[in-house]
Amino acid sequence: MEIEGSPGLKGNMKQPDPVKPPPNNTEEEGLDCKDMQKEALNRRNAWEPTVFYSLGSETFFFTGQEINIRESLDSFGAVIWPGAVALCQYLEKNRKQIDLLDKAVLELGAGTGLVSIVASLLGAWVTATDLPEVLSNLNFNLSRNTRGRCRYTPQVAALVWGQDVKRDFPSSIYNYDYVFCADVVYHHNFLEDLLITMQYFCKPGTTLLWANKVRFQTDLHFIENFKNVFNVTLLEENPQEEVRIYQATVRTPAQIREEKRENQQHHV
Repeated sequence: MEIEGSPGLKGNMKQPDPVKPPPNNTEEEGLDCKDMQKEALNRRNAWEPTVFYSLGSETFFFTGQEINIRESLDSFGAVIWPGAVALCQYLEKNRKQIDLLDKAVLELGAGTGLVSIVASLLGAWVTATDLPEVLSNLNFNLSRNTRGRCRYTPQVAALVWGQDVKRDFPSSIYNYDYVFCADVVYHHNFLEDLLITMQYFCKPGTTLLWANKVRFQTDLHFIENFKNVFNVTLLEENPQEEVRIYQATVRTPAQIREEKRENQQHHV
């Protein structure tokens, strides 16, 4: 049964205005895009034991449900990446430790919607966000896999990292128990904006779960910056797939004061 509602949130869901990021055509970016395209074409072999494929779609089994995902190689956001599958597996295995029932969940860079679908099936009230051009396929996958199966109907909204986030998602209205991110870090020009967006949504009482395959040197640099602004725990690591799952919470004022005190003593 579908039940409309939004636990943990106040007011009605506001659809943000779509904004496109500027294109990036540097030579380095082009080489890394080719690496990502190659991975997209080859990734099926990596997940063959748990995924059954047909042309243009992939079928998964999570929470006792069959999940059919439509994807396309036209956009990185329309492809399922290893981090998304790893995070879904983790949520299913650890549903007692991470109880999503009646929790408000935000996914950044939802892509095909696999993580948001699994979170919805686990009882969460989900808002799946991504770039405007990805939303049509995202909405299609969410609708086909959650209708009649979930306590809450998942929402879809445009969100460009670092752009008009405070305007479109004012913290006085939008507060989430969990923020999920899967394979949102690779070589692109918006890593700083991504980290700022993560910080904005990760309030006291919010838990951020981020799963990512380590591909480029920039990934490692982002991880260091990530650890500098959050309390971070490595929950799981798959060396074969080079996928890591991190848990993060916001630093308290007391922790920040203590860190400043330690830094001052260190430089004396």
